[in-house]
Amino acid sequence: MSGHKKKPKYIFVTGGVTSSLGKGIIASSLAKLLQARGLSVTIQKLDPYLNIDPGTLNPYEHGECYVTEDGAETDLDLGHYERFLNVRTSQINNVTTGRIYNNVLSRERKGDFLGKTVQVIPHITDEIKRNILNLGQEGKYDIVITEIGGCVGDIESLPFIEAIRQLKWDLGEKNMLTIHLTLIPYLKSAGELKTKPTQHSVKKLQESGIQPDIIVCRTEHSLPADIRRKIALFCNVHPKSVIEAKDASTIYDVPLLMEKEKLDQRVLYMMDLYNDKTPNMTEWKKFLGRLKNPTAQVTIGLIGKYVELPDAYKSIIESFIHAGAANECKVKIEWIHSESFTLTNIKEKLSHLDGVLVAPGFGERGIEGKIAAVKFVRENGIPFFGICLGMQMAVIEYARNVLGWEDAHSTEMAEETEHPVIHLMLDQKNVEDKGGTMRLGAYNCDLTKGSLASSIYGKKKISERHRHRWEFNDAYTKDFEAAGLIVSGINPENKLVEIVELPSHPFFIGVQFHPELKSTVLDPHPLFISFVKAAMDFSASKD
Repeated sequence: MSGHKKKPKYIFVTGGVTSSLGKGIIASSLAKLLQARGLSVTIQKLDPYLNIDPGTLNPYEHGECYVTEDGAETDLDLGHYERFLNVRTSQINNVTTGRIYNNVLSRERKGDFLGKTVQVIPHITDEIKRNILNLGQEGKYDIVITEIGGCVGDIESLPFIEAIRQLKWDLGEKNMLTIHLTLIPYLKSAGELKTKPTQHSVKKLQESGIQPDIIVCRTEHSLPADIRRKIALFCNVHPKSVIEAKDASTIYDVPLLMEKEKLDQRVLYMMDLYNDKTPNMTEWKKFLGRLKNPTAQVTIGLIGKYVELPDAYKSIIESFIHAGAANECKVKIEWIHSESFTLTNIKEKLSHLDGVLVAPGFGERGIEGKIAAVKFVRENGIPFFGICLGMQMAVIEYARNVLGWEDAHSTEMAEETEHPVIHLMLDQKNVEDKGGTMRLGAYNCDLTKGSLASSIYGKKKISERHRHRWEFNDAYTKDFEAAGLIVSGINPENKLVEIVELPSHPFFIGVQFHPELKSTVLDPHPLFISFVKAAMDFSASKD
């Protein structure tokens, strides 16, 4: 029937024992298998912290802030969802406790509750349920998977768990299912796998009124049949609902491991969803084949100031994995702290590399190191790729060392510079609130015919995602172009400079946007593919 809206089924993924078990990867892997069976699936993340979004969080606190097409600053797990499913997420795919309370309190101020006492139950839990069901209202999806951040038993997670408990009666038993991800530790001294942490975790969930339907066990060792039976017995689930999630060499193995464990089959059976198709994972397996059997290797230096926590650059790391597989090349990332450069060690740190990426970031710390690194790779013909702040550093370096403007800088770091080659965007000048006010989300860009950028993309018009306040000062465009650094990408609406490149260099390109946010397993980003290829060519030229 035309116009008929799908009525989705809901899957909830909770976690116990410890954080960082990989709920996002399990959720993404299950979604991939269901999608590969022809079902339409989406995933959302409920985060228990009180920030409205992670936009103002230090990357050391929360890892990368992932930006969606519609400009939402979200949890990095949404990056996994997009990379696995090749489907775009949006604002409604990530909800925090902060947003829930903000919505409820805003309504209370307007008088929406008619003088009633506003409480966690029902007002907060109702708002959580409204947000959970919001994605399903679109009528596009067969299944909506909701990942609950944090651990069962955390005070912050309690309202989310309570909302799920209530939903069972709203939706009906066969229309929702709870998967609990837990840890089976191995005690080396005893030579045993221990199920007690899992038992306690499930008991905590049961105390909140939720009986998990499936238990996924993270483990370093295979789970013998007797351990599975023990977990099933003590946790009140069928033995077929105890799923092994053994440590994998790459996160991209996990969907195939979950298929082997029949996780998707179990989910379909328990939700009365008839589907006799075998998951079509052909392209995925081809990707894994290329990833695991490289014919070349390059070493690329990633220069940033949060390198102690690789999660701060999660999408960049994954983009290199995708682009490496596309080139049948293993990309080895060498982490280099931008504050570690001195006048005497820069050659030692960079000369052996096949390519250098200067990463995004904010603030003054580590800036001079990034500029010094750009100068070295520019002068020595090493492939260079600058993203957001990395592109701005390339502009500042060129202004100082080629145009001769020694004081050239960004007004973010030096407000009084005589040559503000990077300056605050016009529409940012009166912005006082820090959260959600940057230039965020997807914007169009026109590419210059005959440029490196246009040859990489193979088209004239592109759209990329942004997250910045400062921009290239177009008052200096003619000076730069006369000195050899050309502008090859411009936003058609406001003429913002999006891409700069150096035609006299083997590969030197800087972009104001974040291409890493659009790279997926089945659709690697062309800029990363080309950068890795340039690094391979440079490596071969040294032999």
